[in-house]
Amino acid sequence: MDDLIKKYNVPGPRYTSYPTVPFWQKPELKLSEWRDTIKRNESFFKDNDISLYIHLPYCESLCTFCGCHKRITKNHSVEEPYIDAVIKEWKLYQKLFNSKKNIKELHFGGGTPTFFQADELIRLLKNIFDSDQIDPENTELSFEAHPNNTTKEHLTKLYTFGFRRLSLGVQDYSPLVQKAINRIQPFEQVKSVHDFARKIGYTSISHDLVFGLPKQKLDDIIDTVKKTIELKPDRIALYSYAHVPWIKGNGQRGFDESDLPKDNEKRQLYEVAKKMLEDEGYIEIGMDHFALPHDNLAIAFKNKTLHRNFMGYTTQNTNFLLGLGMSAISDSWFGFAQNNKSVEGYKELIEQNQIPIFRGHILSDLDLEIRKYILDLMCHFETTFKEDSKYKKLHREIIERLQEMVNDGLVKIENNKVIITDKGIPFVRNCCMAFDQDLPREGERKNLFSKTI
Repeated sequence: MDDLIKKYNVPGPRYTSYPTVPFWQKPELKLSEWRDTIKRNESFFKDNDISLYIHLPYCESLCTFCGCHKRITKNHSVEEPYIDAVIKEWKLYQKLFNSKKNIKELHFGGGTPTFFQADELIRLLKNIFDSDQIDPENTELSFEAHPNNTTKEHLTKLYTFGFRRLSLGVQDYSPLVQKAINRIQPFEQVKSVHDFARKIGYTSISHDLVFGLPKQKLDDIIDTVKKTIELKPDRIALYSYAHVPWIKGNGQRGFDESDLPKDNEKRQLYEVAKKMLEDEGYIEIGMDHFALPHDNLAIAFKNKTLHRNFMGYTTQNTNFLLGLGMSAISDSWFGFAQNNKSVEGYKELIEQNQIPIFRGHILSDLDLEIRKYILDLMCHFETTFKEDSKYKKLHREIIERLQEMVNDGLVKIENNKVIITDKGIPFVRNCCMAFDQDLPREGERKNLFSKTI
C-alpha cells in the first residue's frame, strides 16, 4: 500500500461537482443564462423538488484548518441584516420559478451557523417555508454546529421547527492539535451538546473529524475516535485535511509545513480510524464518511440511492440544489452558479433586487454524461458506460487511462462497467480523474487542488 500511496497521492479534485470549479467556463455568468438552465430543469424534471443550502458565513474566531468562505467577527449586529438579505434572495428566486417548489432538504452551513441567535434562524426558516413548523418525515432539515456556541436554545427551537439532524465540528481532541488549528473545545463540551440533542430527540447526529492535521499523531487519532465511539454518533465524517494555503492565504499558515503528517503517515491515521469505526459497526460510505446501519445514509448507500452535491453526501436525490447566501453555489443540473464571495458584494446586489451570482458553468451534453459517471463512482464505487452514448471513442480512451489502476488491482473493468475494488476505495478520486476531460497535467494541478490521499 505504501508504494501505491506514493504513486497516486497527487493533486486532484474532490468532485463535489463536474466540471470542477476551476474549469467553469463562465467567469461572468449572466442571469439570463442561469435563468435558462432553471427553466430547462423545470421542464425536464417536472417534480418541483429542490434542496436548499444556506451559507451563514460568520465565525467569532478563525480556525486555521478551515477552507470555507467565512467572515470573522464578534459583532452580532451583523445577524439581522444578513438574514434579511437571504430572505430577500429567496423571494427573488420565488419570482423566477414557474411553480412553487417542494423543499426536500435544507442545510445550514458556514462559517458557523450557530453564531446566529436561535430566533434569527427561526425567522429565516419561517420566511423560507411560510410556516411555523415542518414535518420531518417530508423534509430533512440539518445544520452544522460549533460545540462551543451551540446552546440548548438552538437545539430546542430548531428541533421544534422540524430539525432532526445536526453535525458537530469536532476535528480532533488533542490539546496540541487544537492549539495548532486554533479550535479549543474539550470533549466534555462536545458531549454536553451531543447528549442534550439526543435527549430531546435528534435522530441523526454526525461528528466531523479531520485526519492529517498539523501536529496530529497516531495516538491523537486513536484517542479522538475512542471518544467519538463513546458518544456513538449516527454518522461520522472523517475528512482529509486539505492543505491549500495558496487559496486560503494566512488562514492556513498558523503552523509550520513540517508539522503536517506526510503521505503514508497521514494515510495510516485514516486506516487505523477506519478499522476502529468498522469494528464498532460503522459502514464506510462513499469517500470519508461512515454511518451506523440504521442511519438513512447507510440505507441509501446499500440501496444505491446515495447522492452527492455541493453539500456532500445526501439521501435526498433532488435535481436542483439552490444555494442562498454569500458565496453559496447552486446546481440546476444543467448549470452551476456561485454567489458573490464577499458579504458586502452579496448584500449590495440583493439591495439592488438582483440575484447575486457572479460566475458559473453551463453543462454540455458531454459534461452531463461524464458528470453521471463520476457521481456514480463517488457514491457507489462503480459506473456503467451508456450503451447509446455518442462518446464511445472517449469511453475507450478512459479505459486506457484506467489501465494502470487495473494493473495495480484498484479497478476492474467488466464489459461496460468500471468497478473500484475494496483495495481501490482510497483512490476513488484518482479513478474519477481518468474520466475528467478538463484536468491538466499533474504539475499544472499543484496550485488548484489538495492531494488525493
